[in-house]
Amino acid sequence: MRFWGVVLAVVLGGANVASSQSVPDVPTEPTVYSYCQRFQNLYIEIRRQTVTPSEARRRFSQITNGLKARFAGRNSGSGAIMEADTLTPSDSTALDSLKRTKHYFAFPLRGYSSGAIGGSNGEGYRGSGFDLFDYNVRGSHPAQDIFIRDSNQDCLDDRNGKPVDILAMTSGLVLAIETGWLPGSEYRGGNWIWVYDPVLHGLFYYAHNNKVKVTPGQWVQAGQKLATMGRTGFNAYKTRSPTHLHLMYLHLLPSGLPVPRNPYEWLLSAKRTN
Repeated sequence: MRFWGVVLAVVLGGANVASSQSVPDVPTEPTVYSYCQRFQNLYIEIRRQTVTPSEARRRFSQITNGLKARFAGRNSGSGAIMEADTLTPSDSTALDSLKRTKHYFAFPLRGYSSGAIGGSNGEGYRGSGFDLFDYNVRGSHPAQDIFIRDSNQDCLDDRNGKPVDILAMTSGLVLAIETGWLPGSEYRGGNWIWVYDPVLHGLFYYAHNNKVKVTPGQWVQAGQKLATMGRTGFNAYKTRSPTHLHLMYLHLLPSGLPVPRNPYEWLLSAKRTN
């Protein structure tokens, strides 16, 4: 009997040790890169019209609200690092002050300034009627076009014969890119880049690029090179269109859905990079 008592004690003791050293559950929180993959896939589905607008809105909200929660209050970590996140979107007074300085925004064309913005006083922006989720809706232009000196349309600056760098206007996460546009394609944006700014809680869209230099999941700083200026896109490729960057900003509502905002005032206050 004493023998079996000893055996039972050893077994129970082993069980207690095993339970105290059990492997914790694997976290189920999506990775930052998984949000990039979901956004990229959804945007391509919208473009190909293989998803309904209502379903696209539902999935879009899940992605953007997930990103907001993922980055909330995070100033460090591996992968994408919010080094610029000293403010949160709730700090409205401080954020408004920040937007009016040259410390937050970088002008998105190297060697250029606000004089390169098309039209007069930002009149090229037309946000009415915009619908990101219905590819058949056209006629709006919720963006600013910024032009370079390129009289022969070779995507090189006439002043020095060199490509013009497209720069990140703010720090953020590269969400999605397109690099495979070819002449003859009907896709309007050409080679594009989406960047999520967690401080503003909004999306910057850079379109008509030539060579894209960033990848989804990459964290970029304001003023960092994203691409080189191009003429990609159904209309941008035509000779009637001067070489330009199409810059759009979409503010994200509490619902996670986007509304266009005119970035003109930000461009006026942005810091020039030579």
